[in-house]
Amino acid sequence: MISTIRHAATQTKAVLASGVLLYVGISAPAIANSLPDFASLVENEGKAVVNIAVTNSVQPASLNKQPNLEQIPEQYRRFFQQPGPQQRRAPNPQAGVGSGFIVSDDGYILTNAHVVDDATEITVRLRNRTELKASLVGLDELTDVALIKVEAADLPVVTIADSDDIAVGEWVLAIGSPFGFDQTATQGIVSAVSRNLPSANYVPFIQTDVAVNPGNSGGPLFNTDGEVIGINSQIYSSTGGYQGLSFAIPIDIAMNVAEQLKENGRTSRGWLGVGIQDVSPELAESFGLNRVAGALVTSVGEDSPADRGGIQEGDIVLKFNGKSVNRSGELPSLVGSVRSGENVTVTVFRNGDDKVLNVTIGERERQQVASAQSDTTLGMKLTSFSKEELEQLGVEQGVGVVAVEPGSIADLSSIQVNDIIVRFNSVAIDSVDTLLATVDKLPVGKPVPVLVRRGESSLFLTLQLQETVE
Repeated sequence: MISTIRHAATQTKAVLASGVLLYVGISAPAIANSLPDFASLVENEGKAVVNIAVTNSVQPASLNKQPNLEQIPEQYRRFFQQPGPQQRRAPNPQAGVGSGFIVSDDGYILTNAHVVDDATEITVRLRNRTELKASLVGLDELTDVALIKVEAADLPVVTIADSDDIAVGEWVLAIGSPFGFDQTATQGIVSAVSRNLPSANYVPFIQTDVAVNPGNSGGPLFNTDGEVIGINSQIYSSTGGYQGLSFAIPIDIAMNVAEQLKENGRTSRGWLGVGIQDVSPELAESFGLNRVAGALVTSVGEDSPADRGGIQEGDIVLKFNGKSVNRSGELPSLVGSVRSGENVTVTVFRNGDDKVLNVTIGERERQQVASAQSDTTLGMKLTSFSKEELEQLGVEQGVGVVAVEPGSIADLSSIQVNDIIVRFNSVAIDSVDTLLATVDKLPVGKPVPVLVRRGESSLFLTLQLQETVE
């Protein structure tokens, strides 16, 4: 429970009534009454939260690489000799612990994929200490969601919230088994929403300051109405323990995955076929967008759903399937939540206007996506590519950056060596001459978009001439 701050003093207010001066003591508002009733929440909802114990077999580290014993002093050689077949150890059983919560009274339980991945045995312990063996229905590594099942009936279940209603600053409560301590409750607030992490592109995490530690994984995150808004999944830490940042998978995404796992034992994730990046204030200005929002399309896969639906490089996706896209990181999860074959509307900003496109979503697979004479402009040296070189690089057009002068316009625009400039101020760049001609027409004092290919991804940069180009 959180501690309640009480005001020791009360306000004194002077009131003049019928010529008599009255002093009325006005008590401060009862702060405790405005705080969440976490005790009741834990009592009512905690019975649907479970401890998950897993056992998996871990093979001892391989000893196949035998060191050269002749190079080791004789008195130490016995420490490096490999054991014979009869001496090698069998796999060791390893135990782990996590959390979960019951989503149906016939025994379906949600948890994290990393809690039960590779488990040879799963044991679920209820709040009343009843232990049940569970089987894995399925898991999805991309969202870190898993569905397990116990054979039971009339189990307590949680109430599912709508993730769209989550607000930064609202109170939240986590219940789980940190370090194996069952039914541990910790509280805090939502500190951010739609937070993207490098390890999970398809999840717009709910960020909180709720204390979460190893063993909390897979447990529920409740709002003050006792509804589950997310699954506690990750922490940001330099020590392995809680340091003020924890992340939960929005329950809408988790339930979508759970339904697919229940139906098919696997997930079918939507695929659009675009590369995207955030829209900066400079990019918004360069494209003529009057607000900083959306996902800027940096590349469109050939014959992808986006390509067939009319999405183009330089489009800014503002809405997908009726939902606003404020940041680029929100788009992958929106696309991933749509099953392949479904038709959706995509609103893009193009050439100063909004355009609504109809796109049929595909199914996600693993998608993929550089000499010669050089010319110098804007502080960078450029090289042209032959047709064969472009094919090897996997691009249809572009010129390569072979050098960037420190402090130059190119350097200040974050252009790097080995970048391939594909489009410059919305002009397709098929040669160095085309780029040089485009530079001659650049406006002064106005940012323009530059699309570059960097490694296996594409991104837009902004470039701005201050006065003259030398």
